[in-house]
Amino acid sequence: MDKHDPPTSNGVFMPVGHVVISFPTAHDMAAAMRDLHGLSLGDDAITTYTADEMQAQAQGDIERATGLASIGQDLNLVKSQLELARAGHHFLVVEADDDDIVERVAQIARQHGAERAQSYGRFMVEELIDHPGDKPQVAESPDRGLDT
Repeated sequence: MDKHDPPTSNGVFMPVGHVVISFPTAHDMAAAMRDLHGLSLGDDAITTYTADEMQAQAQGDIERATGLASIGQDLNLVKSQLELARAGHHFLVVEADDDDIVERVAQIARQHGAERAQSYGRFMVEELIDHPGDKPQVAESPDRGLDT
């Protein structure tokens, strides 16, 4: 994925076929990257975002978002990424186009203290990390449980 020309839908970040992971520190992210490289993913399968890079991207997405982005969770996801980036989180975007890879990526994310890991499918975004007190996901609703 080219972070200088990221995939979008309705003006906001929408990396279908990828898992977006947020880490509280750059150290956590780097440790997860080492383990992810062990999955034998392609050279361009992992994209990194510093907190500042994600903040800039999310802010731009919010400014460019179309009205359709607010119908489902697209805009809420970007707002959540912005909030995490403002708190200093770093991000990995990992190409994961089958269920086995998604689960392996999620396990690595959990092992390295990820706050969020979201698998972007064609029709839905699935949260892969459960936290105590999280609400269950409900399709196309603000109650979906994806907001931070």
